[in-house]
Amino acid sequence: MSDSNDGRSRIGSSASRRRFLALGGATAATALAGCSGIFGDSATSGNGTGDGGSGAGAISLADFRGSGPMVSQRDAPGGTSIEELPDLSGELTLYLGGGEGGLYLDLIELLEQRYPDFTASHRLEASSDLANTIIEENEAGASPADVFMSIDAGSLGAVANAGATAALPEEALSTVPQDFQDSEGRWVGIAGRARAIPYNTNQLSASDIPSTVQDFPSASALANSMGWAPSYGAFQSFITAMRLIRDDEETKAWLQSMQDHGIETYADEFRVSNAVADGELTAGFANHYYALRVQSAREDAPIELAFTEGDAGALVNVSGVEIISGTDNADLASNFVRHVLSAEAQEFFATRTFAYPMIPGVAPVGGLPRIDELNPPDINLTELADVAGTVDLLREAGVL
Repeated sequence: MSDSNDGRSRIGSSASRRRFLALGGATAATALAGCSGIFGDSATSGNGTGDGGSGAGAISLADFRGSGPMVSQRDAPGGTSIEELPDLSGELTLYLGGGEGGLYLDLIELLEQRYPDFTASHRLEASSDLANTIIEENEAGASPADVFMSIDAGSLGAVANAGATAALPEEALSTVPQDFQDSEGRWVGIAGRARAIPYNTNQLSASDIPSTVQDFPSASALANSMGWAPSYGAFQSFITAMRLIRDDEETKAWLQSMQDHGIETYADEFRVSNAVADGELTAGFANHYYALRVQSAREDAPIELAFTEGDAGALVNVSGVEIISGTDNADLASNFVRHVLSAEAQEFFATRTFAYPMIPGVAPVGGLPRIDELNPPDINLTELADVAGTVDLLREAGVL
């Protein structure tokens, strides 16, 4: 792959194991519609007039999809359409965990509009808090929740490991790569977020970015010019993954080496990405979608993404869903899970939030490589639940 800007467009080239994202003006226009939910904004898209058939409201793909020039040129998504699924009917109780609650609610509202006989009551709190609540309710008899949707695979795993989940429909599990679901099929991913390295194209070329994060402390081009957000949950998941792959001592040594290399601390990864675009930093650590958010506001921002290979820096984490044991609405809950993995819902995640869709038939936005083109580490996402140990390690290393 060439180190020039033109060469970086060859994202899918088999000649290179590295994948880079060129964020041009067209992608930026797409990004204007993509900040709903996950970034705390609310958006309404589309003017769909499609009729979903028997008992269905006038909601079509256009309502699920974001807007903007790049989105409007997208091919129709593949996968199972909601047109092929049984109607949602009845009342479901949802526990919604994490900062993406607004995103979930936007999607659920569309499903309620599509199916007039379907309603969803919800409880929105931090993922870990809701996981503990479900476990306690299950131990006491049964939880009132039918479905748990969480930004955090670790929280989903905690509930599953406590024996508080019911079987997921095979029709849903079979649509998602095995790396992004529980090995026993107790939870399944619905949207992905990839760790990435946003870098300033005025200051760095592709060859300046090492292919593994272990090499970052010795990269001279990155000395005294990188940023991270160690108090941010996504960063702590990244460090938890490093602990799983390496061990605590190696991870602590890496953290200390990065500090010796002159890394700057920021409150969150959106600020890291903005600082990269400003030239305040040459590169940083962040989830992939923050660079897209920067471009949504700043069309000519000199920022691109690099993805490392097979290590903690290449972690792909997921938001996911599971059915809670003891539910009286098992059939409705199963049908709801299938709807969240439908072509329309996955298009919603891809075009409104820039998340990675979980089904192969739906492409990510812009120049992002498809999720099966990334090279994440071989770890069990459920094991990312040990955040407390990571926080202790960050404090020992003087990062927090």
